[in-house]
Amino acid sequence: MNLKKQLIASLSGLIFSAAVISSTLAAGVAEFNDKGELLLPKDYREWIMVGTQVTPNELNNGKAPFTEIRTVYIDPESYAHWKKTGEFRDGTVTVKELVSVGDRKGPGSGNGYFMGDYIGLEASVKDSQRFPNEPGNWAFYIFYVPGTPLVAAAKNLPTAECAACHKDNAQTDMVYTQFYPVLRAAKATGKSGVVVE
Repeated sequence: MNLKKQLIASLSGLIFSAAVISSTLAAGVAEFNDKGELLLPKDYREWIMVGTQVTPNELNNGKAPFTEIRTVYIDPESYAHWKKTGEFRDGTVTVKELVSVGDRKGPGSGNGYFMGDYIGLEASVKDSQRFPNEPGNWAFYIFYVPGTPLVAAAKNLPTAECAACHKDNAQTDMVYTQFYPVLRAAKATGKSGVVVE
Protein backbone atom coordinates (compact mmCIF):
# COMPACT_ATOMS: atom_id res chain seq x y z
CA MET A 1 0.00 0.00 0.00
CA ASN A 2 2.81 2.38 0.88
CA LEU A 3 4.59 1.52 -2.38
CA LYS A 4 1.40 2.25 -4.34
CA LYS A 5 1.12 5.72 -2.77
CA GLN A 6 4.78 6.44 -3.50
CA LEU A 7 4.34 5.32 -7.11
CA ILE A 8 1.25 7.52 -7.57
CA ALA A 9 3.03 10.49 -5.97
CA SER A 10 6.07 9.96 -8.22
CA LEU A 11 3.91 9.72 -11.34
CA SER A 12 1.99 12.85 -10.36
CA GLY A 13 5.25 14.73 -9.91
CA LEU A 14 6.53 13.47 -13.26
CA ILE A 15 3.33 14.54 -15.05
CA PHE A 16 3.48 17.98 -13.39
CA SER A 17 7.14 18.38 -14.39
CA ALA A 18 6.33 17.41 -17.98
CA ALA A 19 3.52 19.99 -18.08
CA VAL A 20 5.83 22.71 -16.73
CA ILE A 21 8.55 21.82 -19.25
CA SER A 22 6.00 21.74 -22.08
CA SER A 23 4.67 25.22 -21.23
CA THR A 24 8.21 26.57 -20.95
CA LEU A 25 9.10 25.18 -24.37
CA ALA A 26 5.99 26.72 -25.90
CA ALA A 27 7.20 30.14 -24.80
CA GLY A 28 10.66 29.72 -26.36
CA VAL A 29 13.32 31.79 -24.58
CA ALA A 30 10.77 34.03 -22.87
CA GLU A 31 10.61 33.68 -19.11
CA PHE A 32 7.70 34.88 -17.00
CA ASN A 33 7.28 35.36 -13.26
CA ASP A 34 4.30 34.14 -11.22
CA LYS A 35 2.45 37.42 -11.99
CA GLY A 36 2.66 36.71 -15.74
CA GLU A 37 5.21 39.50 -16.26
CA LEU A 38 7.98 38.99 -18.83
CA LEU A 39 11.42 38.83 -17.26
CA LEU A 40 14.09 41.02 -18.84
CA PRO A 41 15.57 38.83 -21.62
CA LYS A 42 19.12 37.72 -20.83
CA ASP A 43 22.06 38.26 -23.16
CA TYR A 44 19.87 39.66 -25.93
CA ARG A 45 22.87 41.49 -27.41
CA GLU A 46 24.16 38.06 -28.40
CA TRP A 47 21.01 37.48 -30.50
CA ILE A 48 20.57 38.28 -34.21
CA MET A 49 20.41 42.02 -34.92
CA VAL A 50 17.76 42.40 -37.65
CA GLY A 51 17.67 46.15 -38.18
CA THR A 52 18.09 49.70 -36.96
CA GLN A 53 15.95 52.73 -37.69
CA VAL A 54 16.45 56.38 -36.82
CA THR A 55 13.62 58.90 -36.49
CA PRO A 56 15.15 62.36 -35.89
CA ASN A 57 13.14 65.51 -35.34
CA GLU A 58 14.78 67.10 -38.40
CA LEU A 59 12.91 64.72 -40.70
CA ASN A 60 9.58 65.09 -38.86
CA ASN A 61 8.89 68.84 -38.80
CA GLY A 62 10.64 69.02 -35.43
CA LYS A 63 8.16 66.61 -33.79
CA ALA A 64 9.11 62.95 -34.33
CA PRO A 65 6.75 60.72 -32.33
CA PHE A 66 9.81 58.76 -31.22
CA THR A 67 13.08 60.70 -31.41
CA GLU A 68 15.44 57.75 -31.21
CA ILE A 69 17.56 55.11 -32.86
CA ARG A 70 15.96 51.68 -32.54
CA THR A 71 17.95 48.46 -32.85
CA VAL A 72 15.96 45.23 -32.95
CA TYR A 73 17.18 41.75 -32.04
CA ILE A 74 15.51 38.33 -32.48
CA ASP A 75 16.32 35.22 -30.48
CA PRO A 76 18.56 32.78 -32.43
CA GLU A 77 16.12 29.84 -32.42
CA SER A 78 13.36 31.97 -33.89
CA TYR A 79 15.72 33.39 -36.50
CA ALA A 80 16.69 29.85 -37.52
CA HIS A 81 12.98 29.00 -37.84
CA TRP A 82 12.38 32.18 -39.91
CA LYS A 83 15.23 31.27 -42.26
CA LYS A 84 13.75 27.82 -42.77
CA THR A 85 10.03 28.63 -43.01
CA GLY A 86 9.61 32.39 -43.48
CA GLU A 87 7.35 32.44 -40.41
CA PHE A 88 7.71 33.60 -36.83
CA ARG A 89 7.41 30.56 -34.60
CA ASP A 90 5.35 30.31 -31.46
CA GLY A 91 7.81 31.50 -28.83
CA THR A 92 9.55 34.17 -30.91
CA VAL A 93 11.03 36.98 -28.83
CA THR A 94 12.25 40.32 -30.15
CA VAL A 95 14.01 43.02 -28.15
CA LYS A 96 14.14 46.67 -29.17
CA GLU A 97 16.91 48.80 -27.71
CA LEU A 98 16.30 52.57 -27.85
CA VAL A 99 19.16 55.06 -28.09
CA SER A 100 18.94 58.84 -28.29
CA VAL A 101 20.03 60.63 -31.44
CA GLY A 102 23.38 62.08 -30.44
CA ASP A 103 25.93 64.10 -32.38
CA ARG A 104 25.31 65.12 -35.97
CA LYS A 105 28.97 65.65 -36.85
CA GLY A 106 31.38 62.75 -37.13
CA PRO A 107 35.16 62.93 -37.28
CA GLY A 108 36.16 61.83 -40.75
CA SER A 109 32.92 60.10 -41.71
CA GLY A 110 30.90 63.24 -42.37
CA ASN A 111 27.67 64.53 -40.89
CA GLY A 112 25.01 62.08 -39.86
CA TYR A 113 22.96 60.79 -36.95
CA PHE A 114 25.20 59.18 -34.35
CA MET A 115 24.08 57.17 -31.35
CA GLY A 116 23.75 58.99 -28.04
CA ASP A 117 22.67 57.35 -24.78
CA TYR A 118 20.46 54.35 -23.99
CA ILE A 119 16.95 55.62 -23.35
CA GLY A 120 14.73 52.54 -23.47
CA LEU A 121 14.27 48.81 -23.78
CA GLU A 122 11.20 47.01 -25.10
CA ALA A 123 10.31 43.45 -26.09
CA SER A 124 7.63 41.43 -27.83
CA VAL A 125 6.69 37.77 -27.50
CA LYS A 126 4.59 35.56 -29.78
CA ASP A 127 2.86 32.86 -27.71
CA SER A 128 -0.49 31.40 -28.75
CA GLN A 129 -1.01 29.67 -25.39
CA ARG A 130 -0.32 32.72 -23.26
CA PHE A 131 -1.85 35.37 -25.58
CA PRO A 132 -4.68 33.70 -27.52
CA ASN A 133 -6.73 36.92 -27.68
CA GLU A 134 -3.94 39.31 -28.72
CA PRO A 135 -3.56 40.15 -32.44
CA GLY A 136 -1.27 37.52 -33.97
CA ASN A 137 -0.71 36.14 -30.44
CA TRP A 138 1.90 38.86 -29.84
CA ALA A 139 2.35 40.73 -26.55
CA PHE A 140 4.43 43.89 -26.09
CA TYR A 141 6.46 45.03 -23.09
CA ILE A 142 8.40 48.11 -21.93
CA PHE A 143 11.28 47.64 -19.48
CA TYR A 144 12.17 51.31 -19.41
CA VAL A 145 11.76 54.58 -21.27
CA PRO A 146 13.01 58.08 -20.36
CA GLY A 147 11.80 59.12 -16.93
CA THR A 148 11.19 55.59 -15.66
CA PRO A 149 13.57 53.14 -13.96
CA LEU A 150 14.68 49.90 -15.60
CA VAL A 151 12.53 47.03 -14.32
CA ALA A 152 13.45 43.36 -14.16
CA ALA A 153 9.93 42.27 -15.15
CA ALA A 154 7.32 44.03 -17.30
CA LYS A 155 3.56 43.73 -17.74
CA ASN A 156 1.94 43.10 -21.13
CA LEU A 157 0.92 46.47 -22.57
CA PRO A 158 -2.72 47.07 -23.52
CA THR A 159 -3.38 46.13 -27.17
CA ALA A 160 -4.04 49.74 -28.20
CA GLU A 161 -0.58 50.89 -27.07
CA CYS A 162 1.54 48.79 -29.46
CA ALA A 163 -0.30 45.90 -31.07
CA ALA A 164 -2.84 48.05 -32.89
CA CYS A 165 -0.15 49.97 -34.79
CA HIS A 166 1.76 46.77 -35.57
CA LYS A 167 -1.43 45.12 -36.81
CA ASP A 168 -2.21 48.01 -39.15
CA ASN A 169 1.30 48.75 -40.42
CA ALA A 170 3.69 45.82 -39.98
CA GLN A 171 4.29 43.83 -43.14
CA THR A 172 4.57 40.31 -41.72
CA ASP A 173 2.77 38.86 -38.68
CA MET A 174 2.91 42.04 -36.57
CA VAL A 175 6.63 42.56 -37.37
CA TYR A 176 7.93 45.48 -39.45
CA THR A 177 9.88 43.23 -41.81
CA GLN A 178 9.73 46.00 -44.42
CA PHE A 179 12.38 47.78 -42.30
CA TYR A 180 14.54 44.72 -41.52
CA PRO A 181 16.69 43.72 -44.52
CA VAL A 182 18.26 40.90 -42.50
CA LEU A 183 14.86 39.20 -42.18
CA ARG A 184 13.81 39.92 -45.76
CA ALA A 185 17.03 38.45 -47.17
CA ALA A 186 16.86 35.30 -45.03
CA LYS A 187 13.12 34.58 -45.35
CA ALA A 188 12.62 30.88 -46.10
CA THR A 189 16.07 30.65 -47.73
CA GLY A 190 17.92 28.75 -45.03
CA LYS A 191 20.75 31.27 -45.46
CA SER A 192 22.17 34.23 -43.59
CA GLY A 193 24.19 37.12 -44.90
CA VAL A 194 24.75 38.27 -48.43
CA VAL A 195 24.63 35.42 -50.94
CA VAL A 196 26.36 35.59 -54.34
CA GLU A 197 24.20 33.97 -56.97
